[in-house]
Amino acid sequence: MVRGLIGKKLGMLQTFDEYGKAIGVTVIQAGPCTVVQKKAESSVQLGFGQVKESRLSKPILGQFKKAGVDPCAVLREFPVDDPEDIQIGQKITADIFAQGDFVKVVGVSKGKGFAGVIKKWNFGGGRETHGSRSHRIPGSIGQCAWPSRVFKGRKMPGRMGSDSVTCPSVQVIQVRAEENLLLVKGPIPGSRGSIVTIRKK
Repeated sequence: MVRGLIGKKLGMLQTFDEYGKAIGVTVIQAGPCTVVQKKAESSVQLGFGQVKESRLSKPILGQFKKAGVDPCAVLREFPVDDPEDIQIGQKITADIFAQGDFVKVVGVSKGKGFAGVIKKWNFGGGRETHGSRSHRIPGSIGQCAWPSRVFKGRKMPGRMGSDSVTCPSVQVIQVRAEENLLLVKGPIPGSRGSIVTIRKK
């Protein structure tokens, strides 16, 4: 059995448990994924989504033609329990997961653009009084005559978001295998339509 799938975040909704308690869940289109290549003794490469051949480089396109499968938009590698049971071209669907499983979800967070230190690092800012010219700037970042440099790792303005974020333990609330949908508890990183990977723990 493959230990994970590639999916697409569709959005969030609300469902109810057996006690009538409301639970916020994220809906993920998990697969179907195609086995493109056996990478090693205990891992396989899966493909997800459709893409035009003109959008692929010749080496990647040749990889799909060698495997005899349709070109895929996304490729990821996953471990497998028994490689002998997996065949190239096989479809892997959401039924590898079960209700109550805990999974690790990895996605790319929403990009926030260029941000200052108050938004990015929650700095307090300067005085708002009349005459002050230091409201939202970071202030002094260096030392005196020694060591006469800026230490590495200072919190500064810069690009915010669009980082790989891992949710290490997310519970599967519901599996709709016929629709290739997973309902997982709580939010996961990324915007609607973003690609995520779901790995079994």
